[in-house]
Amino acid sequence: MSTIDIPARAGRREWAALAVLSLAAMLMTFDMFVLLLALPDLSADLRPSTVEQLWILDIYGFVVGGFLVTMGTLGDRIGRRRLLQLGAIFFAVASIIAAYAPTAELLIAARALLGLAGATLAPSTLALISNMFRDPAQMGQAIGIWAGSFALGSILGPVVGGFMLAHFWWGSVFLIAVPVMVVLLVLLPILVPEFKSPDAPKLDLASAALSLGAMLGFIYFIKELSRYGLEPLSTAIGLAGVALGIVFAKRQLRLANPMLDLSMFRNRKFSTMLVGLLLYGIVGASCLLFMTQFFTSVSNLSPLQAALCLLPGMVVAVASSMIAPLVARRVRPAYLIGYGLFGVAAAFIWFSQIDATSGPLPLIIGYAIIGLCDGPLVSLGTGLVISAAPPEKAGQSSSMAQVSNEAGAALGVALLGSVGSLVYISQLDATMPADVPAAAADAARENVAGAVAEAGQLAEPARTDLLDVARDAFTSGVNVFGWVAAVVVVAAAVFIIGTLKHVPPMSEVEEQGQDQDPDGAQAAEGAAVGASDQVK
Repeated sequence: MSTIDIPARAGRREWAALAVLSLAAMLMTFDMFVLLLALPDLSADLRPSTVEQLWILDIYGFVVGGFLVTMGTLGDRIGRRRLLQLGAIFFAVASIIAAYAPTAELLIAARALLGLAGATLAPSTLALISNMFRDPAQMGQAIGIWAGSFALGSILGPVVGGFMLAHFWWGSVFLIAVPVMVVLLVLLPILVPEFKSPDAPKLDLASAALSLGAMLGFIYFIKELSRYGLEPLSTAIGLAGVALGIVFAKRQLRLANPMLDLSMFRNRKFSTMLVGLLLYGIVGASCLLFMTQFFTSVSNLSPLQAALCLLPGMVVAVASSMIAPLVARRVRPAYLIGYGLFGVAAAFIWFSQIDATSGPLPLIIGYAIIGLCDGPLVSLGTGLVISAAPPEKAGQSSSMAQVSNEAGAALGVALLGSVGSLVYISQLDATMPADVPAAAADAARENVAGAVAEAGQLAEPARTDLLDVARDAFTSGVNVFGWVAAVVVVAAAVFIIGTLKHVPPMSEVEEQGQDQDPDGAQAAEGAAVGASDQVK
C-alpha cells in the first residue's frame, strides 16, 4: 500500500467512480419502494401475522440505524472501499434469500441482513466521495449528485417494481439488486481508490454494542409510540436506549482514540446541519406518510397510481440537489438553504388549506415545490457536515449525517403521525353518522384505510356517510400536519441562517484555498492532512 497525494481537482476517473457510488446509494431507496409495492402479494403468499408483517417492514430500518455509527468507524479503519465491497456482497446474498424466502421468518432474517449491508452503503459511499473530491466546488456538485441518486431510486422503484410485479412473482423485485451489486463489485476496484485513516481507532466492541443498543432502543420506542402510544414495555426499552447512549458518549470522552469523536460537535457547521437534517427528516418522512394515505384512501388511487403521483416532486428534487451546489458558488449556503426551507414551509401551509374533495393535484404540485426547495438542504447541508470534519474522520461524519436522517424520520412518523391520528379520531368521533354500525365505526377509528375497507362492506347510505366523514377527518389531520410542519421548517430555516450566515459562497472558498470561517480550523486541518490518507 502506497501513500500518494490526492488530486486537487477530480478528473474523469473520479466522476466515473461517482456514478458507481451513486448507483449503490440509489438502490437503498429503490429497495424500499419496491418492497411497499410487493407487500400485498408477499402477504398473500407467505401469510405473515400482523406482527410479522410489521417486522418485515421495520427490521431493515432498525438494523441500518443501529449499525450506522459502527460501520462508519469500521470503514475508516479497514478501508471504505473494502467495507463497501463487503456490504455489496451481503446485499446481493440477502436479496437472493429474500426473493426465494418460503416463510415470513426467513424473509425477516433476510431483511435484517439487508439492513446490515445497507448500513455500510450510505456512509461508505459518502466518505469515499469526500475523499475523492477535495476541491470544494467539485465536492458540492458530487454530493448533490449523490443526494439526487436517493430521489432517483424513489422514482425508478415504483416504475420498475410495478412492471416486475405485473409480469413476475413478488420475489423478483428483490432480485433487481443482484446485477447492480455485481456491477458495483466489478467496477469498484477499477475506478474507486481505497481510503483508510492511518490513525483510525481499533473497533471497540463495547462502544459498538453501546451504540447499537442505544439506536435500537430509541428507534423501537419511537416506532411503537407511533402505533400504540406510551406503553410500559416500549417506554422501558426507550429509556434503556437513552441510558446506553449516555454511557456511550461518556465512554467516547474517556477514550484517547474514540469510535466517535464528539469534538466534531464543537464545529458549528457540523452540529447546526445535523440539527437541520434531523428537523427536516421529521417533516419529510411524515409528509410522504400523509400524502400516500391521502392518495389511496381519500382520492381512491391504487398504490401504483399513488407512487406515480410522487414522481414529479422526486424528479424536481433530483434536479434541485444537483443545481444547488452550482448556485452556492455565488450565494451563501445558509441563505440558499434557509430561503429554500421558507419555500418548503409555504408548500406545507398550502397543504393546510386542502379539503377531501381537492383531489391529488394540489398535493402533487405542493410536493414538486417541496422537491425544488429542499434540494439545497439535502445536498449543501450534507456537504457542510462532511467538510466540517477532517478527511480521516469522513466515515464518522458520514454516518452521523445518516443517523440524523434516520432519527428524524422515526421521530416524524411517531410524533406528527400521532398528531394526525389524534385529529382524525377526534373529528371522526364528533361526526360519526348514526346509521353506521358500531363495529364499523370502531374499525374506522384505527385509520382511514380501515374506514375505507369497512365502508365497502356496508349498504347505502351508511357506506357513503362513513366514507365522507372519514375522508373529511383524515384531511383535517393533513391540514394540522401542514401547519405544524411549516412551523418546524421555519424554525430550522431561522436557526440555520442565524448560525451559519458567516459561511462564504463556494467561489470565495476556492479563492481562499480553505474555509476561513471561525469554525473552519478542523476542516482546514483535515484538508492539510488529506494526503496522508492511505490510497491504493
